[in-house]
Amino acid sequence: MSSIPEASVILRRTIPVTPERLFKAWTDPAQLGTWFGPPGHAASVEEMDVRVGGRYRFGMVGPALGEPKFVFGEYREITPPSRVSFTWSWEHDDVKNTLVTIDFNEVPGGTELVLMHAKLPHDKAIQSHTAGWTGTLDRLVQTIQEGE
Repeated sequence: MSSIPEASVILRRTIPVTPERLFKAWTDPAQLGTWFGPPGHAASVEEMDVRVGGRYRFGMVGPALGEPKFVFGEYREITPPSRVSFTWSWEHDDVKNTLVTIDFNEVPGGTELVLMHAKLPHDKAIQSHTAGWTGTLDRLVQTIQEGE
């Protein structure tokens, strides 16, 4: 991986499944809709065209959000089964055109997932996205473990 952009969130998890399994969890709308979002939140997949240049739009509902909030973006890189990258913009606040990259690296006993959310505009966005992505990855791991 190249240098780390300023104002980034970087999270790592090692999960005892193949890169293909994790890649599918992030690129199959039916799977993503079951785990995406932090605990206590529900996500709806409004649009998900997983190809370079394809668009997505997810709705999120949860206690910290109040009314439903929507995030949208464009897929920038789809490299099965090792990487997914997409822009990330919230409709309701100033976090616009940031970049999320998820790498799936095969390691002994499973896959190391490395999530980097770059170009966040300020400390509040870094803190809220760190909490959100941490909870989202917790839900992903739990969903995979329950399904295996």
